[in-house]
Amino acid sequence: MKTLFILNDPPYGSERTYNGLRLAGVLAKQPGNEVKVFLIGDAASSAHRNQKVPQGFYNIEVMLGNVIRHGGKVGICGTCMDARGLADSELAEGSQRSTLAELAEWTAWADKVLVF
Repeated sequence: MKTLFILNDPPYGSERTYNGLRLAGVLAKQPGNEVKVFLIGDAASSAHRNQKVPQGFYNIEVMLGNVIRHGGKVGICGTCMDARGLADSELAEGSQRSTLAELAEWTAWADKVLVF
């Protein structure tokens, strides 16, 4: 199954991004599944490299890495990155600047599109 996750909320302060990445991580680990995650709006900040969170608190950068390590792709809206002053060099390893055109391609590719 091919699943696209579109995440809109910031990495912290709401649990929507956290829960979307929890599900994406589990699906990415299962044989036969392909997962893509697109970060748009405030979710673009989720791909910031070197996040430091309090002991025992979840780390969104680590969760994105889990999806990537299991063959998933992570794209970040380039316009949203620019609006937040997020440079390509500041992106988490394995994630990439993307476009709405690529989001459209990923949407057509997917069997399921889940929006968080």
